[in-house]
Amino acid sequence: MKQWRPLLIASDTPRYLEIAKAIKADIENGVLTPGERLPPQRRIAQDLGVDFSTVSRGYAEAIRRGYIESFVGRGTFVRAEADMPERPDPRRAMEEDPMMNMPPEPDDPGLVARMQNALSMISANLVPLLRYQSIMGTQHDREIAARFLGQNGVVTPVENLAITSGTHASLYAILMTLTKHGDTVLCEDLTYPGIRPIAARLGLKLVGIAGDEQGILPNALADAIRAHRPAALYLNPTLQNPTTNTIPSDRRIKIADMLNQHGLSLIEDDAYFFVATNAPPPISHWAPELGWHIAGVSKCFGAGLRLAYTRVPKQEWMGPFSQALRSTNVMASPISVALMGRWIEDGTALALQEFVRRAARERQALAKSILTGCHFGGASEAFNIWLNLPIGTSRAEVLARMANRQIGIMPSDAFTTNGEPQDAVRVCLGGPITIDQLRSDLIALKDAILRKDWLG
Repeated sequence: MKQWRPLLIASDTPRYLEIAKAIKADIENGVLTPGERLPPQRRIAQDLGVDFSTVSRGYAEAIRRGYIESFVGRGTFVRAEADMPERPDPRRAMEEDPMMNMPPEPDDPGLVARMQNALSMISANLVPLLRYQSIMGTQHDREIAARFLGQNGVVTPVENLAITSGTHASLYAILMTLTKHGDTVLCEDLTYPGIRPIAARLGLKLVGIAGDEQGILPNALADAIRAHRPAALYLNPTLQNPTTNTIPSDRRIKIADMLNQHGLSLIEDDAYFFVATNAPPPISHWAPELGWHIAGVSKCFGAGLRLAYTRVPKQEWMGPFSQALRSTNVMASPISVALMGRWIEDGTALALQEFVRRAARERQALAKSILTGCHFGGASEAFNIWLNLPIGTSRAEVLARMANRQIGIMPSDAFTTNGEPQDAVRVCLGGPITIDQLRSDLIALKDAILRKDWLG
């Protein structure tokens, strides 16, 4: 047995955690090798001049994290390579798209472990999950999805439910089903940027409808229907991207009444459905034969899953919709569907929801405490704020001053459907950015907005 001792770095971290980190570091650096026996805890305590209980807790933490294993009567050993948990690949760990509005990422080891445990089930069924499967999800998977939608307040018949490879896949297939080249689709005057390239590729014209903080104005919707004879209305009703506004029940009912009166189809992109805790029922609830409701999982459970639960309003649309899905996406990944289904069944999905909501509230509170003197809106559970710039400060200037920061900022140009974009920006508070880095970047953002002595 070599005379190994952990090298501890002076910090505010508890000593037992430093011991666990030192064990991990020496394993990664080859100082400790798989199968090697570690010195007795009492010897390490004497070498370091710490209490035996501190070393005992350090070893226990390293065991919990999977670095080492202990056997009664034999001692403690570095785990064999085959038993060691996989280490993050740095080439993948930093992959992100700062242009997207990302949720806060889970950083609780217990929650991450629960997420990872579901992969053992995936591994046990890997070969069948690599096959081509149902275009819109198997009966079993759609039943799981329907139950989870019900737990979140929306009753969706399994026979009307499709599991697709993300919201974009659903949007594309719905528009292929409902529209033809040259048709008009109505939307908010500030709308989700993703709908714009889809409409452009299908040769559709987007027309924005004026609104207020409660959503599109019913009278403006009526005028637009008469003026443009649209094929559909597209809305982002809950924690709307970018404003973070949620359409209240009474406004949703008025919109639904207008749709029912004119027989106009609704595409309800409820991207934050699984995030918001007190949102009213979807507009589709009051227009069930016209409303396509899309509950994407990206904003709560992970964009990499590429999944969305889509309610098709009529059985007669299932055939054309499935054909459109087949021609563009074939099917949702069975591996992703199975993983999400496992999370739902074992309670991990509910834990993820709670984490995301809690982290979003924390980050919104941080933004409000720092950006004093700035004019912005941000619902408590939203991942972003919509920041209106003061007169004399342009969005181009703010973007330039924040160019080297990690925080994600998008100008109003990306969201504007009608007229000249206003000087406003969407500021994403989520993603891989840590709370400390977010604090630093928000302070810099306030400086970029309010200070006028920048020299370049």
